Amino acid sequence: MHKSFFIKIALILPFIGLSQNLIINTTNRNTTTLNGTWHYIVDPYQTGYYNYRHQPYDQLPENNNAAFYNNYHAKNKMELVEYNFDTSPTLLVPGDWNSQKEKLFYYEGTIWYKKSFDYNLPNKKRLFLYFGAINYKAEVYLNGKKLGTHIGGFTPFNFEITSIVKPVGNYLVVKVDNTRHKDAVPTTNTDWWNYGGITRDVKLIEEPLTFIQDYNIQLKKNDKNSINGYVKLNKGSKSEKVIISIPELKIEKQLTTDKDGKVKFEIKSKKIKYWNPKNPKLYDVSIKTDYQTLKDQIGFRTIETKESNILLNGKSIFLRGISIHEENPMRGSRAYSTDDALVALNWAKELGCNYVRLAHYPHNEHMLKLADKIGMMVWEEIPVYWTIDFNNKNTLQNAENQLSEAITRDKNRASIIIWSMANETPPSKARNNFIKNLINLTKSIDSTRLISAALEKHNSNGVNIVDDEIGKYLDIVAFNQYTGWYGGSLEDAPNAKWNIKFNKPVVISEFGGGALQGLHGTAKERWTEEYQEYLYQQNIKMIEKIPNIRGMSPWILADFRSPKRVLPGIQDGWNRKGLISNGGVKKKAFFTLKDFYKKIKKQYN
Repeated sequence: MHKSFFIKIALILPFIGLSQNLIINTTNRNTTTLNGTWHYIVDPYQTGYYNYRHQPYDQLPENNNAAFYNNYHAKNKMELVEYNFDTSPTLLVPGDWNSQKEKLFYYEGTIWYKKSFDYNLPNKKRLFLYFGAINYKAEVYLNGKKLGTHIGGFTPFNFEITSIVKPVGNYLVVKVDNTRHKDAVPTTNTDWWNYGGITRDVKLIEEPLTFIQDYNIQLKKNDKNSINGYVKLNKGSKSEKVIISIPELKIEKQLTTDKDGKVKFEIKSKKIKYWNPKNPKLYDVSIKTDYQTLKDQIGFRTIETKESNILLNGKSIFLRGISIHEENPMRGSRAYSTDDALVALNWAKELGCNYVRLAHYPHNEHMLKLADKIGMMVWEEIPVYWTIDFNNKNTLQNAENQLSEAITRDKNRASIIIWSMANETPPSKARNNFIKNLINLTKSIDSTRLISAALEKHNSNGVNIVDDEIGKYLDIVAFNQYTGWYGGSLEDAPNAKWNIKFNKPVVISEFGGGALQGLHGTAKERWTEEYQEYLYQQNIKMIEKIPNIRGMSPWILADFRSPKRVLPGIQDGWNRKGLISNGGVKKKAFFTLKDFYKKIKKQYN
């Protein structure tokens, strides 16, 4: 299935940067950053891409200097050239354009970015251009030549530029388009800000002619004494030597690749100290070939379910969590740095969390590597959100590609325990088939982690019912519920009746309600901190009684921007369900949840 998937999507979406070519662990490679100041041109009519007959310049047989990616400059004072990157304004990369320029705050459309650089590539070396993420569609050109197109706003991609790069005077031009589309992933309707731009790191990766492109090094499923996986070389051949070294475990395993430059392995060890939130043990791991040594820091742990229990390293746990958007609320912008990730995870730690749900898309790699280091379990998901076009084969292939890229990038991170397929999607036969395809793809790439999705409940005759057919295929049955905010009585919440059709661990993936920090009143006044506090108190009493409950990730850690939230004086373009304000101030409900997590922690010690 996995192989045919790539063949099909390659036919439908030419030039897509697919994950089978993705270079992983870029933070430990020989890289040169292209972050910093980039010139930009706002182009809502896509004048730099289409001629006046609306034909794409890069699909015409003749070259045209009017195409912005040519970065053309007039050779005399009579020549007509209607753009100039060098005299255009600048944006910082990584970063979104909405928060950097007031005129672009609500802008959705095309912006061209341009960066010049020099690079003297040594002999017998290869060079790759790597983007952490661009929202949403990126078309990339170097020195006037198209490298390719990538679709999806939250996953990485790379292109080889060995034959194109010059020692001096390279110009990199990227056409970025964050226009929403019905058949896209996510679709036109979301509840978060559509930040446009080159939102994550851009780097050049220098590699030998044959290099370590991808690897998977984790504990074997259902075997805590076996480390297994694979190493894949780019342009590797039969009988290449690969050595996996974990000095602390006295492991040095020599392997030999097959004709495709890939080798699978299994290593036994009874000395492994297992990663967990109390002791997030990471081992220094080296992969060596005759051409290079690549290092990583990897933790080993088992994660499984048994009836109603979630078992980490064989021990039953309760997921004390919180949902997080990839946003720095104090800046009101897309988060992009290690410092941004540290702010969010430190808040979660202070709250008493051992787990975070990274909603509603793959977050920056910084977040996952930090979660590994500080001992925070992670739910990672893709933006199959609300009313995706479930009948559209191209939409499915887009979702599969984003899922594959996320798993490829993050599969060696011990912190990730759950791959999530979707959020609040309306049940139907088409939707069920769509998500089952995603589940099958996930299992074909990574069988070691748990699979879930944020489902919805419904109510019949006063009973809350969770019977979504997709629950049969999940390891954890998770659902969102908003008692006291989108209906339902808070006074009666603790006595709510539940009918959950699955004997599996249950996680409340979302609950919550809005409050404007600093607005005070009674527990019967919506938008006050007191109402949000009461909502949490009553929901917690209800959740404690839910059968098989083994975790929760309330909505949400901090206030975040949303164009849907327009109430003047209260929302002003912010979703106010955060436990922390966009000024970084904790609301009363923060401490209610913190106290509950102290209690739960004692029960599961």
